[in-house]
Amino acid sequence: MHRSKTVYYIVTLIVVVIFFAHWPLSAEEITLDQLITNIQTAYDKTENFTAAFTQKATIKTINQTVTEEGTLYIKKPRRMLWDYTNPALKKLVLNPRTAWLYLPDDNAVYVQDARILLSSKMTIRFLTGIGNLKDDFDVAFSTPDSRDEKGNYLITLIPHDYEAGITRLLLTINRDRYYIARCTFIDMYENTTELTFSDVTVNTDMPDTIFTFIPPKGVDIYNIP
Repeated sequence: MHRSKTVYYIVTLIVVVIFFAHWPLSAEEITLDQLITNIQTAYDKTENFTAAFTQKATIKTINQTVTEEGTLYIKKPRRMLWDYTNPALKKLVLNPRTAWLYLPDDNAVYVQDARILLSSKMTIRFLTGIGNLKDDFDVAFSTPDSRDEKGNYLITLIPHDYEAGITRLLLTINRDRYYIARCTFIDMYENTTELTFSDVTVNTDMPDTIFTFIPPKGVDIYNIP
């Protein structure tokens, strides 16, 4: 159903967010192989991640863009919270057992077994902390000089398996702190989902309790198979 597909798509997007949380690179130019090695090292050391985000989803055929904002929380293994605050409130909460999508405007909560959402090869590998970039993506610099006009790194990822219809990912990496500043996901129909991150922090004190959701009284609960 549509809600289930939406939740699965967001879970797939989060793989890249976790993986590129923070890069401990030097200011010197490095080769792509050196960059990949540094990315993997940083990923292995990242236990949790928090950032403000702006999400812009564009449907190409009708040239329509929907913009949303909120805060993202991620914790290994297999925990995340997308807390949308503008223009409408909603939450996507996931822990190793259960996933909830809460839509206050619809007075509805969609509940699903988290193992179904985490069943894909690429997602499960990264959320369990055993991912390897070269095993799951073809990686290249997006431009000949590998940077944009501000000096940020530009990376293109082509997934080996087109999960959720994603054909490529375009990443902009902050040149100073080396965290992901922007990522754009492009599907087979050339629709795009762009995520821009700010106020990034990693490895803070993050309780597991924020990754559990208790539906408010009176809300309609739908169990997704």
